Order: sequence, then C-alpha cells, then structure tokens
Amino acid sequence: MTRSWGSCLLLFTIFGALVASTDPNKNKVKVLRGLKVINASNANVKQCLWFAMQEYNKESEDKYLFQVVKAIQVQMQVTDRLEYFIDVEIARSNCRKFSNSSENCVIQESSKLEKKVICSFLVGALPWNGEFIMMKKQCVDA
Repeated sequence: MTRSWGSCLLLFTIFGALVASTDPNKNKVKVLRGLKVINASNANVKQCLWFAMQEYNKESEDKYLFQVVKAIQVQMQVTDRLEYFIDVEIARSNCRKFSNSSENCVIQESSKLEKKVICSFLVGALPWNGEFIMMKKQCVDA
C-alpha cells in the first residue's frame, strides 16, 4: 500500500512540475518595435516580395506565373526577426510555370486568361543571412 501511495505522490509531483513549467507567455513573440509603414522600394521589401511570389507560384495550381502589379501597403515590425506585412495586387502573366524560356513576362490583360488577386503576405526575414519564411499568406480574387 505504501508503494502505491509513493507512486501516486511521484506522479502527482511530476504532473505538478509540468503544469507549473508551462508558461502561456513563453511562446509569444516579443515585439521590439511595433508596426511601421515603410516604402515598397526598400531593398529588404523587394527581397521579401520576391520570396513571397516564389512561394505563391510554387503553391499555385495555375499553369501561369503570377507577378506583382502594385504594392498596396507594406508594414514592418521587429521581433526576433524583421516581419514584413505586405499587401499586393498580383496578376497572371503570359509566362507558363515550367517554361525554360527567358522571355519577358507581361501581365495578361483583355483576354480570357486575365486574372487579378489581392494578397496579404507576412514574411519573416533575417535578410543579412538570406533567411526568409512565409509566416502567413491570404489571397482573394480581385
């Protein structure tokens, strides 16, 4: 009987230690500098947008590549990395995805292939290391 009480006490102690060590704030990212609107012509923004479009086109089931038509708004905040909130309008180009040609891609306009999309990308970046990660992506037809 003493042995079962000892086992119960040990399990209770382990459970208590696990609950006590679970800190709900531990997984929150600390914002070092809040959101600030920045210019879309910023070199880091261009890198992030290039990365975001590579990811978008890779995941898209469309046969054609999409390109940026215009940047609507770009914001940045500093956490353990630079986080870029990028709102853009993109459109289907005349370049096929798996084409080996180095043709100049242009936006499909005034044709049955015309398609525009508004996307919000959240890209985490350590640009000085060349590291980019798509943290969030949301797109809707324009």
